[in-house]
Amino acid sequence: MKFERKEIVPLAGAIGLALLIVGYVRYQVTGELQIPTKVVLIAGGVLFLAWIVLGFGSIVGFFSKRSSKLGTNTTVLVIAVLAILGFLNYLGYRHHKTFDLTSEKLYTLSDQTQKIIEPIRADVQVYMFAKAAGPEQEEIQAMKDKMAEYENENHHIHFTVVDPQERPDLAKQYDITRMGQVVVANGTAVEHLEDTTEQDITSAILKATSSTVKTVCFIEGHGEESISAQDGKGFSAVAAELQKENYQVKSVNLVQAGSVPSDCSVLVDPGPAKAFFPQETQMVEKYLDSGGKAMFLLDPGTDLQLSAVMDPWNIKVGDDYVIDVSGVGRLLGAGPAIPLVIDYGDNPIVSNFKGSMTFFPLARTVAVANTSKTEPQATELLKTSAASFTVASLGNGTVKYDPKKDQRGPLSLGVAAENKSGKADSRLVVIGNSEFASNQWEGQQRNGDLFFNGVNWLTEESNLISIRPKQVSNRRVTLTEAQQRGLQWASTVFVPLLVIIAGIIVWLKRR
Repeated sequence: MKFERKEIVPLAGAIGLALLIVGYVRYQVTGELQIPTKVVLIAGGVLFLAWIVLGFGSIVGFFSKRSSKLGTNTTVLVIAVLAILGFLNYLGYRHHKTFDLTSEKLYTLSDQTQKIIEPIRADVQVYMFAKAAGPEQEEIQAMKDKMAEYENENHHIHFTVVDPQERPDLAKQYDITRMGQVVVANGTAVEHLEDTTEQDITSAILKATSSTVKTVCFIEGHGEESISAQDGKGFSAVAAELQKENYQVKSVNLVQAGSVPSDCSVLVDPGPAKAFFPQETQMVEKYLDSGGKAMFLLDPGTDLQLSAVMDPWNIKVGDDYVIDVSGVGRLLGAGPAIPLVIDYGDNPIVSNFKGSMTFFPLARTVAVANTSKTEPQATELLKTSAASFTVASLGNGTVKYDPKKDQRGPLSLGVAAENKSGKADSRLVVIGNSEFASNQWEGQQRNGDLFFNGVNWLTEESNLISIRPKQVSNRRVTLTEAQQRGLQWASTVFVPLLVIIAGIIVWLKRR
């Protein structure tokens, strides 16, 4: 069999191109430029180059044809489109951007998390101990997706899945006892996660990167609800959340202690029901005068003998009840004694509250006593609607506005004050209700954020003042039996029947 040159040259070019592809694929698979790979690539390159040199005339002739020119134009366009797509893909890789279309932004890091991790400059390692091919695959992928948001927000945060059987030394170092366990490490600081929600991860990162721990002291002894009580009126939920935000929490009886403990970064009194002793009032005054920070949540209907504390701060606590007749109470299954607030003052505590609501079951007015005074710097935080007013008492449950005795809204329910004229910078927050922070109401709208932001403002932890991670809303539709039957008949009988009738009408018209 005799082969002519014009048959051999194209064959050599095809074989050379095939060898080049094989060599490249082999290199990608092995990751090394081994001798067999080099031989294949060199042989392919020689054959392909020989085709170009020996068949140059044929190549020029081929591209001179009209059909070849059209084909070349098409090829160039395809290559250009692929190049553009590749460039866009490269930009997407280098500048990662995702879009969260959920109404509550469930797949976007909360403002609080972003503020906490943004200033981190030390490398933080987040390890998940699990087998990549084990039953935890779904958990691993979910964790990877979640941690990708953290890594994109701050490149000092790194996430790694570790097989404890392959790295027993690392598992021993971090005291790993089960598969799926997650730890956050920053040098010698290590935090073990009980859960992998955004709040838990952010809390662990905060604790691992913080050098100091501040203490929030809750006053007791005046009928306050306990921070360990799990019922609706207790404050165990806010106490647990404060611990997640790297605070220590403890209860303090001022009479037993003899003074405000020196380790109290913030003093909180959540709803005292009985008056303070004069010596207790003096302890609080002394604490604030020396640069202390305090929060008082004062429910109506009680004379707490705290004027000696409030007057120097230009704060007036009203002896009244606030009534809101806007109808919002009905939305919450209650009456008009639950004022709604959507108007907020100029203070970091509520700076992110625009467009959101807070609720206060049984509240009293707390306002700036003299607006012309500039020191201490006092700001009214919470303003009710114009549909609110005050009454002296709730009586038998029937209330009516009396223009001679009562105030018409908007009414102030809370004040934040700062005094920089003393020995040290001191701060005070007073809100005319305590139940908004209770276990029952803390999760309503921005109630919890108001309490936590207040504590964070008092401790000057500005990176913690924000909107906290969201919870998934229950969007299930509950149907009665009658509605279920109606839906079943509509979907299985009426809609198909309409289609059949429409088909018959069209058929009759076309006959």
